[in-house]
Amino acid sequence: MNIKVTCYAGYRGEETPRIIRFQSRTIEVKKVLDRWLNPDYRYFKLLGNDDGIYIVRHDINTGDWGLTFYQETQR
Repeated sequence: MNIKVTCYAGYRGEETPRIIRFQSRTIEVKKVLDRWLNPDYRYFKLLGNDDGIYIVRHDINTGDWGLTFYQETQR
């Protein structure tokens, strides 16, 4: 699923997701839980303000973002 992501570039210039936008929803990132690299992608495991867990993937070559995983947490 393609998504739009607003990032914050920290003091090292590395972009970190802050907002995830779907067609009809906007999720603010409460916390970056993990991040890892692949030769062509950067992955971020995020906790959203809806307490959902999201894994998003950034294509380094095209700049596109995609949602690869979502888990709704029980409240």
